[in-house]
Amino acid sequence: MLVLAAVVLLLDQVSKFWAISALSNGESITVIPQLIRLRLLLNPGAAFSIGEGVTWVFTLTAAAAVAGILHVGRRLGSPAWTVVLGALLGGATSHLLDRLFRPPAFARGHVVDFIDYGGLFVGNVADIALVGGCAFLLLLSLRDIPLGGVADKARPSA
Repeated sequence: MLVLAAVVLLLDQVSKFWAISALSNGESITVIPQLIRLRLLLNPGAAFSIGEGVTWVFTLTAAAAVAGILHVGRRLGSPAWTVVLGALLGGATSHLLDRLFRPPAFARGHVVDFIDYGGLFVGNVADIALVGGCAFLLLLSLRDIPLGGVADKARPSA
């Protein structure tokens, strides 16, 4: 879990460093025409820039998510859940670092987004890990895959 989280964190922060240096002058790079382009956006809010005036709430939420994942991660026995929690931990930690240490101020920093999905929304590598982790979490939950890796004998099997 921690290794995957570190990889996600590193990829996200390195890609954000690149985006800030390469796209700061309003430049845009088309990757797949009319589907994906790279452009810099400093996001003070959550998804779709919701809640721009309460950035500190997102900082606290990200900190709680990191703490919760670390707590739950102590009980891991399932390789699948290890991947899910590693992806979520890496994404949440990277967003937390943005909120804590990026301008405009401590605990009110803006998240660096740069992957524009056809004008619908703009995200980053951490967002990909978070969405993928949530989708996999939903799948594991629907399939009743336990965190500990051992099936719960008290549950009736389907």
